[in-house]
Amino acid sequence: MNREKNKKIQAGTTPSPSLLERRGVRLSQKTFPAYGVKAEIAAFQPQGGTAEYHIMLHGDGDAVRYEDQLINLHKAYGELLSAGWPANPTPVMKRYFLSDAANQTEALEKELERFPACAVSIVQQPPLDGSKIALWVYLVGGVEFKEKDGLSGFSRNGYHHYWTAGRSIASGSPASQTRELLEDYGKALARRGCTIAENCVRTWFFVQNVDVNYAGMVKARKENFMEQGLTEQTHYIASTGIEGRAGNPAAHVLLDAYAVGGIQKEQVNYLYALTHLNRTCEYGVTFERGVSMEYGDRKQLYISGTASIDNKGLVLHVGDVVAQTRRMWENVGKLLEEGGAGFEDVAQMIVYLRDASDYPVVKKMFDEQFPDIPKQYVLAPVCRPAWLIEMECITLKENREERFGNY
Repeated sequence: MNREKNKKIQAGTTPSPSLLERRGVRLSQKTFPAYGVKAEIAAFQPQGGTAEYHIMLHGDGDAVRYEDQLINLHKAYGELLSAGWPANPTPVMKRYFLSDAANQTEALEKELERFPACAVSIVQQPPLDGSKIALWVYLVGGVEFKEKDGLSGFSRNGYHHYWTAGRSIASGSPASQTRELLEDYGKALARRGCTIAENCVRTWFFVQNVDVNYAGMVKARKENFMEQGLTEQTHYIASTGIEGRAGNPAAHVLLDAYAVGGIQKEQVNYLYALTHLNRTCEYGVTFERGVSMEYGDRKQLYISGTASIDNKGLVLHVGDVVAQTRRMWENVGKLLEEGGAGFEDVAQMIVYLRDASDYPVVKKMFDEQFPDIPKQYVLAPVCRPAWLIEMECITLKENREERFGNY
């Protein structure tokens, strides 16, 4: 069934309403005209299981001042959460996309004092809809949020979910900052009986001036992974490495990450789609194309930043953002298929563009193909200049597997 649905999407057919009605992921939108804010919502809750929500909030950019856009976004967010949701969801992770982090971070951090604590990522990746700020929120129903030593999260059914966000070091080179970030993150996990190799599910590396500094981050990450026994013969970690910067210009690299304690090795499956993509180690980088996390009641797929590439590692359709977008979808579709899912299971997308002028044509393509999936479009060059577009996504799908505990 998933294979047929993926085939329709790759052929350029918009998913029908009936397809969306059958989704385990339920999609909706809510607008807040008084604040000029729109919320895109994906809700997922297997029968009797823990609820998960992904929300993307967008401002319309009509309020010229950043502070006004920030306040309006938070007013809409506050009203949204007070609307009486099923399962009493708790915010676990937020990522704010800013147009000018150096001038906007301080006001945002002050605003955040009004909200319950959770893992918060603040990154300069300008929203391409003309606004100065956008927000992705991940919420989980009926859990108690805890924070300690820079790791945030919750425990349930014997699993311990750890999110870290916005880690940075404001001195040294991109390589030395990456090395120290990973060493500190590894130590934080070790205090909870976890390791990066066995428990880290997903990372995001935001690199200031990616065309210059990406190589240093890649070198330091590879060295750290080798020290932990992570090689091309074992596995790496699903990841996105992309342009992004912090409010402090001395921080060349920002790290966000997600890890799970209490899992069995059999619950983690890495995705390769070797008919369409090559192993990343073939061109010197150390991340996996995607990962499937299997629980008793659900599968979660985390698809890494994916672009227009073939199984020899070559960039396809240089200079043609339309053709690159189609090939990117095809690659993502193959990764989803390998993980036993499809586009109909996607709960959120982030789309990265190198050139802001490509936004109108790319948005039109996504609107036709995936009109209801929560997504953000941001200005963020990919690690190779020839890649004009990259995307990542998260899927949620019901599962029946008695070997594993429920999420």
